[in-house]
Amino acid sequence: MKLLLRAVIFDFDGLILDTESNELKAFQQIFDEHGHTLTLESWSGCVGTDLSVYNPYDHLNQLVGYELERDVIRARHKTNFSQLMEKEIVRPGVESYLKEAQALGLRIGLASSSSREWVTRYLTQHGLLEYFETIHTKDDVVKVKPDPELYVRAVDSLGVLPSEAVAFEDSPNGSLAAFRAGLHCVIVPNWVTESLTFGQHALRLVSMEERTLADVVDFVNQTC
Repeated sequence: MKLLLRAVIFDFDGLILDTESNELKAFQQIFDEHGHTLTLESWSGCVGTDLSVYNPYDHLNQLVGYELERDVIRARHKTNFSQLMEKEIVRPGVESYLKEAQALGLRIGLASSSSREWVTRYLTQHGLLEYFETIHTKDDVVKVKPDPELYVRAVDSLGVLPSEAVAFEDSPNGSLAAFRAGLHCVIVPNWVTESLTFGQHALRLVSMEERTLADVVDFVNQTC
């Protein structure tokens, strides 16, 4: 197979580790405790980006009609989230793709709207950190996804053109960022994002176990 693609760039939250679903569930528990419901429709605005689009703390204050102690709610969310994450494992096929990317001689990067500490902590915990040649997070850019800057920085660091890279994303905000940066994009939605509307993308997978990375690369090379 002639490789036209030279790099793969992974999102983190919701793609490598499904923190997205657990973030939502952790907040839903808090809303339930206060007699209200946090819907996926409300939450979906902040998936793959930051809380500037949708802020659950502000939303809960509006629902209860008064200002809750944010530090207390934040601590409660942290506890809920930590308990849920204790059971979370790397999404199916992720490590196989990373190993296969190395075997194919592809450069490997990561672009995430989360903080560097957050990303590297979980990558280290699950033994994946060493696979990545470059990691770009919200600490490196002015604006996070759907702004393309994270992906622009990632391809520059890897020394490839945007058209020579494929991004793996789980959210519409992430896939839009990749598209705006000129990358090909393969989407692998999770429980939270599978019902959301995605823009332009090269391929959609249920999980990375559905097709080998070589098959995906071949498909992108032939169709894009």
